[in-house]
Amino acid sequence: MGSQAQAASRCREPGPVFGGVASGVIEDTLIHLATENEQYLSELPAQAGCFKETEIVEFIFLLSEKWHLDHLVRYQAVELLERFMIKQVKQICKSSRENVRSHERGEGSSWSSLNNQIYDMFVLRLVSCVQLASKVSLHYNIVNSDTALKFLQSLKYSYTKQELLESELAVLKTLHFQINVSTPLAYVELLLEVLGHNGCLLPAKPLHQMCIQLLDFSYLTRDAIYNTLLKIAIENSTPSKLQVAKFLTVKEDFMLLAVGIISTSVFILNPGHWKQVVEHLNSITGITSQSISEFSYAVLKHITGSTTPQQRSSNCGTKAPGNRIMALN
Repeated sequence: MGSQAQAASRCREPGPVFGGVASGVIEDTLIHLATENEQYLSELPAQAGCFKETEIVEFIFLLSEKWHLDHLVRYQAVELLERFMIKQVKQICKSSRENVRSHERGEGSSWSSLNNQIYDMFVLRLVSCVQLASKVSLHYNIVNSDTALKFLQSLKYSYTKQELLESELAVLKTLHFQINVSTPLAYVELLLEVLGHNGCLLPAKPLHQMCIQLLDFSYLTRDAIYNTLLKIAIENSTPSKLQVAKFLTVKEDFMLLAVGIISTSVFILNPGHWKQVVEHLNSITGITSQSISEFSYAVLKHITGSTTPQQRSSNCGTKAPGNRIMALN
């Protein structure tokens, strides 16, 4: 009876189980994620990150907590909303240009009415993205229409179930039904698996939990962390618009974010193993130890407000050709 109870308890425990994946599967998945990440960065729209403002992310996180959704779902909802809104704004801008020509002939809608359309539908679209993210992760709670409508009604919206379904469909069509997008958590969990496979024996469960807490923190303080990282890279406290634009690929690099989160988590939980883990992460991903250290510094700076791993005045710029964070002079 006791062993059955323990087994049942283990089945109810949330989170992944590390150490049970074949090396071939790990290698294939790592190559797949790395390729996917590089492809996304190569096609990055100039508007990337515009819909990851703290208020939006916090709204999604709080709604996910209200509905008892897993962390994977909240990250996926953020990424879905970001990708959907960028595409929708582009579509509306194109429509607006056509309407301007029509408006000159006394036809069409004004830009202000199109702008109001985005604003008025935003919360509905956000809820739809959370719903879709919950449905992708089938082994977690799924947010049904009744739950979503009840929430929207609590905010004094009067949408119908049909409008809610149409909103989900609008998101699906805009994203060409490609909603199973990878999140930074997938990169974190895979790298933790690789570290364990390579003999880096750290307590997986507490490390994973710390990574999730820091990933939440990095989403909520995204601009502050990356502004610090940018200033480190350019060795200047006032970056130019061009430097900010070039830094966009760093802000959207999931692999860099994942190694930075793991490095920071190890520094907090097992500082004696930190250097070894950073070296492992460098070997696995090709991201330099200096870049990983600088990312950890940026995160910890905004957690504690104090200095962090290997902060040296002579080691502020990251200029090696293979680095993720490069000098942007």
